[in-house]
Amino acid sequence: MKTVTSRDNPFYKELKSLAASSQARRKAGRTLLDGVHLCQSWLDLRGAPAHCVVSEEALHNPEVAEIVARCDGLRAHVTALPDALFGALSQVEHGINLLFLVDTPVPAQPQALTVSAVLLDGVQDPGNVGSILRSAGAAGITQVFCSAGTAFCWSPKVLRAAMGAHFVLEIFENADLAALIDASSMPVLAMSGYAKQKLWEVDLRGPVAWLLGHEGQGVADDLMGRATHQVVIPHAGQVESLNVAAAAAVCFFEQLRQRA
Repeated sequence: MKTVTSRDNPFYKELKSLAASSQARRKAGRTLLDGVHLCQSWLDLRGAPAHCVVSEEALHNPEVAEIVARCDGLRAHVTALPDALFGALSQVEHGINLLFLVDTPVPAQPQALTVSAVLLDGVQDPGNVGSILRSAGAAGITQVFCSAGTAFCWSPKVLRAAMGAHFVLEIFENADLAALIDASSMPVLAMSGYAKQKLWEVDLRGPVAWLLGHEGQGVADDLMGRATHQVVIPHAGQVESLNVAAAAAVCFFEQLRQRA
């Protein structure tokens, strides 16, 4: 285990840049996982991180010590920081001071859809994107395609909201959703508050693609025209519509219910 005590250390400067800037994370192809849960999930599902970073105080925490020991066993780099230096890296209040530096997975993007998938068209709120990923992973969906206007999936806020779902999904950034839909033969279901067909009226036992749009504007017109179904989730009461993440969860688990 190495110890870094200077703010001028090049590795520490790299960590600060990644912690502060989405642009830096995209450019480097790396991101930070913050906290015991995400780090534990990465170890269980993906293996060794590129680097494990821990505060000196956190080394006394049994959970952290176990994770550090696993990283040592996997020959991953481990660096300890004074608590004051670590505090500038973490965005979690009152968290346990543990970070993984990982290479952002970039799977080869398929030309056509072959399994149930989620298509995100300009969903901009990181919390919504993370919640959608979490629901997709829990419902057994394995692929998520994100348009250029969708929040960066490997940002800290999305990672925290998804609670480890990233590690069981194939996530494709900057996807051309129109070309993907055109090349595919499976049903594409677009959510719309103006649709006539109810969600439960559609046969969801086979693979489908769920097309979810921007929080305020919904699915773009050109993509809506490509959908094979426009569906609505009926609801009682005076609330106009569901949040996109809540609507996604209803859709995914209705598909799971029908398959069961």
